[in-house]
Amino acid sequence: MENVGWSPRNASDRILAALKMHGAETSAALGKKLGITGEAARQQLVRLADQGLVEATSEAKGVGRPKQLWHLTDAAQSRFPDTHANLTTQLLRIIRDQLGEAALDRIITIREAETRACYEAKLADKSDLADRVAALARLRSEEGYMAEWRRQADGSILFAENHCPICMAATACQGFCRAELEVFRAVLGPSVEIERAEHIVKGGRRCTYVIREKGA
Repeated sequence: MENVGWSPRNASDRILAALKMHGAETSAALGKKLGITGEAARQQLVRLADQGLVEATSEAKGVGRPKQLWHLTDAAQSRFPDTHANLTTQLLRIIRDQLGEAALDRIITIREAETRACYEAKLADKSDLADRVAALARLRSEEGYMAEWRRQADGSILFAENHCPICMAATACQGFCRAELEVFRAVLGPSVEIERAEHIVKGGRRCTYVIREKGA
């Protein structure tokens, strides 16, 4: 995957970011990704485990000793960007309760239109689909989504958002997720098909989208 736009500040944050981006890993694999030894990675993981931020599970595959895979705990999510989640969720509830569902839908529609206009302006000079997806990944990473993308063997593009900075709001009102998908479809163009494959608010580790040219 091509990772865009998130720079952890220290070794612990780099470990957490790698687990967030790639899912469960062995200490050796993490060390390789981060350019350190597997033992150095293991020592960092042990410290993070003591803080309740990571956990290890054993996975047996074939003969030999089981692999120890490290993954994030729920507590680790607080280490990643959050867009004033509690306040946003409260405001959404107030709007729904006091003004009705139609008012909430109207707000989401306006936000969708503003986001679409912003993205379209910034992608206006990009004609190639891969260039547009790369630019979109940069924009989304700047907003805290830890976005990345890669070309798949069948020619399609896998676009992934490893973090959702508005997860609590999206869980409370899934109109945000609908609007997000519509924005992607609009800015990548009518010749493109986009299908959501993984969804954080439905239990996925991340949100992923399969993108392909129509008829491809």
